[in-house]
Order: sequence, then C-alpha cells, then structure tokens
Amino acid sequence: MDNSAPDNAQNISPRVRRQSDTTVLCHACDLVVIKRALPVNVRALCPRCHTALYDTPYCSINGMLALCITALILFWPANLLPVLELQFLGSFRTTTVIEGAYAVASQGFPIVGAAVIIAAVLGPGLLIVSILIQIIIVKLGLNSRLGRSTLKILLKQQSLLSQLSMLEIYVISFLVTAFQLSDFADIHFDLGTFCFTMLFLSVLFLMREYDLEHMWSYLDEA
Repeated sequence: MDNSAPDNAQNISPRVRRQSDTTVLCHACDLVVIKRALPVNVRALCPRCHTALYDTPYCSINGMLALCITALILFWPANLLPVLELQFLGSFRTTTVIEGAYAVASQGFPIVGAAVIIAAVLGPGLLIVSILIQIIIVKLGLNSRLGRSTLKILLKQQSLLSQLSMLEIYVISFLVTAFQLSDFADIHFDLGTFCFTMLFLSVLFLMREYDLEHMWSYLDEA
C-alpha cells in the first residue's frame, strides 16, 4: 500500500532537513518536495497531485554487497569463456568478448575494438570494483582520513563509470548475430554467454539498488 510523502516541505523538521537536503521535482505539477529515505515497499507521492515521485528505497548496503560479489564472480568467466560457437561448412569456431574486440581491431577498426574493450570489459569491471570498495569503506566506518578521501574520489567518478558500462548492447548483439547467421551456420550459445547474461543482470540490479546521493550522505553523517 502506498504511503504519501510529507504534505509540504515546511512540515519537515530542521533535523531531517539537515540530514537530507536533496529535492525531487514532481513531473506532473512541478512541486518541489524534499526527498527522504523510505522504508521498504513504500512509495512517495506528490502531496499536491498524488503522482508517484519515487518508489525505490535508498540502497541496501548488504544487498549491494551480495550483488557486487556475484557480479565479480561472473565477470571472469563472462569475459574469458567463449560466448558463441559457430559451425559453418565443417569448420568450428568459438570466440570470447576479448577475442572479438581484437578481431575487430585487427581488421582495421582499432577505435571500435577499443570501444568494445572499454564498454564490455574495463567499464563494468571498474564499476563493480568501485562500488565494492565503497561498500567496504561504509561498512568498516569512515573514521580515517584515507577512507573518507577514497570514498569521495570513487563517488566523483561513479557517473563516468556508469556511462562506460554498456553490457546490454553486447547481450543484444549476441541475439542479433545468432538470428542473422542462423540460416547459414549452426550457432550455439556457450557457458560464456550464460555468464555474460547473468553478469548483465547482476549489474542491472546493482545499479537499481545503488543511490549516489545516499552514498554521499555517509560522508556527511561521519
């Protein structure tokens, strides 16, 4: 059952206002409402027009930690194991994501090959490691200057890493390739395809749970 947000911004106590000074704009009536943490399965509604403002609770540290570990485990087989098996006229070939990027670069498209490596390998890997380090710092506490400075640096780079990770493009490309070549060759998905798809889903749910503003709030509370 939906619970609405505060009737107006003035009803929020100064203490809560200091803890969370971020705001959200209602896309229906343009009312500015101060955003605050919500319990699980509770949706914030606009007090004026009752439009849903946001329903995703702030990130769960333990939930993100589990997703990070899962994604990190899947990362290596997803990139090192073959993602496609192609059998054509008696020949049999397998390829990995890294081998595919190298093949594209060797055919005279080094920029495209580099883009594949960055978006499918380096970007997701750095994103997972960055969030994992952030979670470890938050769970261990921010009492040291090194922990605070490291967390601040990682949070500043979070948006860039999120934009560099494009796993969904390559999951779709696997399906398109299999569809286009199905009339000419036998296409088989391998264990690498399963791991890559599970990696994509793990990162997808991880980014759904992750809230950059809430992670910044740990620095203010420390």
